[in-house]
Amino acid sequence: MEQVLLGRRMPAVAARYDLVGMDPRFVGRSAPLHCDWSTDTFLRSAGPDRGTFAESAAFAKELAVGCTNDDRDLLPYASTRNTARDMDAVRGALGEEKVSYLGVSYGTYLGAVYLQMFGSHADRFVLDSAIDPAVYGPGLFKGNAPAIAAALRHWAGWAAGHAEYGLGATTDQVLSTVDRINQAATRHRLRVGRYTVDSHVLPYLLFAGVYDDSAAAYADFAATVRTLNAAAQGTTVTPSPSLDQFLAGVLTGAGAATDRAGTPILCADRAVSGDPETYFRDIQAHRADEPLFGPLTRNVTPCAFWPSGPAEPTTTVHNGAPALIVGSDGDPATPYAGQLAMHRALTGSRQVTLRGAFRHGAYLAAANACVDSTVDAYLLGGALPGTDRTCS
Repeated sequence: MEQVLLGRRMPAVAARYDLVGMDPRFVGRSAPLHCDWSTDTFLRSAGPDRGTFAESAAFAKELAVGCTNDDRDLLPYASTRNTARDMDAVRGALGEEKVSYLGVSYGTYLGAVYLQMFGSHADRFVLDSAIDPAVYGPGLFKGNAPAIAAALRHWAGWAAGHAEYGLGATTDQVLSTVDRINQAATRHRLRVGRYTVDSHVLPYLLFAGVYDDSAAAYADFAATVRTLNAAAQGTTVTPSPSLDQFLAGVLTGAGAATDRAGTPILCADRAVSGDPETYFRDIQAHRADEPLFGPLTRNVTPCAFWPSGPAEPTTTVHNGAPALIVGSDGDPATPYAGQLAMHRALTGSRQVTLRGAFRHGAYLAAANACVDSTVDAYLLGGALPGTDRTCS
């Protein structure tokens, strides 16, 4: 089904290629590892103080236990290196000498690892919203707070121009409204329909709200913030269907299991400190300059309590294989500095930057003719652009 939908969005490419999708090992239908979680994601803020940090550490430890009951012996082998080996096994089974590839977000790191391990079998590789290959692992989001804050400010500018949401007439006024909501959530849980939102959940909710800078996504997020603002003032509120669905996933695990499935991969790819104090000190050192999102992005993860370490060393990505790297310079999830790091690591690559965009996913998702035509030309013709390119 995914290949059919993708083919409809890129008909010229679909007419030239056989589109093959693959669930990575231990994910989806590939004998998935089971994580018994009451949430869709391990991402939680450490909150404002040591007490709330201790709560988040206990939560991360509980999640680690939830992933280790049934499949403990398999955990060290859930790595990106092994998925790259599986990809090459699929290529061989299909009788193809070379494979072309489109990877988004984590898929960019998987693609880069494949290029490092099996570059002679690579044809045309497109890496959209690239991750810094030197940081992928449990601390993936550690440096994201400034990019998230910038994306939030961009949305606040949009919201300031839409008085119907009542969030403020200027960018700073909208951000002050968000700050008041955050302060309220640190004092007491905000009642939102059948759910409660506290200082652990609110920063993640705000992060998730700025993944997409389209007008429709911004409007939906503005409606969410309006609801939270009313809840912070003690008003009884009913969440929109999208907010209800989001909170159900975060607080009950009713949504997609993407992060649950991805956590064993993070833990198998890179070893991290198992001392919670390491994370608390890091958060405190950055609390002044990253007050809202630093406690989220720098927080302890389940990998700190994992029962096993990686089975082999982390991959160092550095090669001259050709690849086309595309992304937005305001991406809050895979910040631009990481995209540039991927470009430097893949010395044979070219980069296409969507300027002034604050979104995760550039090819097709941004509906930008400059980006889409550049990627299509590479996939159809096989030649990288002569130089890096900027789209606006």
